[in-house]
Amino acid sequence: SKPRHITMPPKDDKKGGKSKQIQSAKAAAKGASSGGKQKKKKWSKGKKDAKSTNNVLFDKATYDALYKKVPATKLITASTVSGQLQITGSLAKKALRELAAKGLIKPVHQHSYQRM
Repeated sequence: SKPRHITMPPKDDKKGGKSKQIQSAKAAAKGASSGGKQKKKKWSKGKKDAKSTNNVLFDKATYDALYKKVPATKLITASTVSGQLQITGSLAKKALRELAAKGLIKPVHQHSYQRM
């Protein structure tokens, strides 16, 4: 005689309800038949950093800080000056050229993109 494969009915919950598999299957079938009524998933925006607005021209206080702080700094690049004084990168590059021309700082490394 051949072995019989017996399939058992789904188990009932302790509360007497139907199993979670059957409930989830029915919920999925119900959701699929409802069409486009369900809201689509919103992608999380993530945390956005506050964008700093850097000055494009020198004011008196920033110009004075340029002559006071920058020559005393160990590593002087356009990006460090831009970050310290809250000015744009192009303004920082011009300021470094001016400081080097006046002899307040000495260029150590010069490249077409990066000057130190």
